[in-house]
Amino acid sequence: MQSSDVPSPSAPSWLRAFWPAPVSVDARERWRAAAGGAIGILFTALLSRWIAGTAGDALWMVAPMGASAVLVFCMPASPVAQPWAVVGGNVLSALVGIACSRWIGDPAIAAATAVGLAIALMFTTRCLHPPGGAMALLAALSHTDRFEVAFFPVLANAVLLTLAGIVYNSATRRRYPHAQVSPRTPSGPAGSRFSHADFDAALAHYNQVLDVPRDDLERLLQDAEMAAYQRNLGDIRCADIMTREPLSIEFGTPLNEAWERMHARGVKALPVVDRARRVVGIVTLADFMRHAGVDAHHQIGQRLRDLVRASGSVHSDKPEVAGQIMARKVRVASQDRHVVELVPLFSEGGHHHIPIIDGERRLVGIITQSDLVRSLYQAVRGDAQPA
Repeated sequence: MQSSDVPSPSAPSWLRAFWPAPVSVDARERWRAAAGGAIGILFTALLSRWIAGTAGDALWMVAPMGASAVLVFCMPASPVAQPWAVVGGNVLSALVGIACSRWIGDPAIAAATAVGLAIALMFTTRCLHPPGGAMALLAALSHTDRFEVAFFPVLANAVLLTLAGIVYNSATRRRYPHAQVSPRTPSGPAGSRFSHADFDAALAHYNQVLDVPRDDLERLLQDAEMAAYQRNLGDIRCADIMTREPLSIEFGTPLNEAWERMHARGVKALPVVDRARRVVGIVTLADFMRHAGVDAHHQIGQRLRDLVRASGSVHSDKPEVAGQIMARKVRVASQDRHVVELVPLFSEGGHHHIPIIDGERRLVGIITQSDLVRSLYQAVRGDAQPA
């Protein structure tokens, strides 16, 4: 017996595949989509009937537009619901169906040929649209033999429905058209654990048509990853792991005093606060090194001594206080923020220390890379959260 990579499902599990999954949208979104479909069809029908009346043409709307409306208003981000898919898919499929109706005598063969060719043509022209298959089938089975039908009512219906979709979806805060090709960067989106090349390889391996735009799928994967972190790492917040009442300095703290405090406490960063203890900057070991102009290891001691030594002069080009060497742009986090949200800041943002603030933006703690690693390790092991 030949082995298979995919195990054969049992009969009960095979039958379960026919059971529909729950719809994961709330009532508000369902009503938004339903109202949009009704408005879109009404707008299309009224204008198409008016155009048909002026042209003396009895046929003014085709049934597959109802299926197109479902896509445009229920799934405005879907690749198969975009304007070119709606217009191109319906019109090209109508042309194929009419051609098969005219040149193939047997309706069954004409119908099958029309649907197959319509799918192939939509793939080739990048306008795959499921209602296009219905459009080709309708033309073949209704013995439509006039090519002008593809332009009215089909083209007119598709254009009007698309215009209604653009206005309604935009008014209800849904992107439409929804760009299907996002700008590429070599490393992928910021904060992503996978590159565009990784994503391309996964899609190539899947090798099936997806009804989700690429950017939305990437964002869904990132959101799922964050949800998994939060589930596995618990509800640990910054207040649970931060060092409380951290050592801090003020703008006017002399450099020698700041250096002595940092050295005595064995810390590598000192938040700079104002009189209300609101963070205005941060001084790190790297700031001392940079302003000391250290360019070789044997110069470190002397250069640092020269930097922190008070000049005693009223006018000096040398920094004298902490505020003159601090980094003014400092990333802070609320004490109620989930710790897992700080992972990108430490792993990819280049941060080593993040001051923690309360609701009034006053300094209440600080978190270092060591604090973060320790908390994640304890959470994975299932230890109690830090007090």
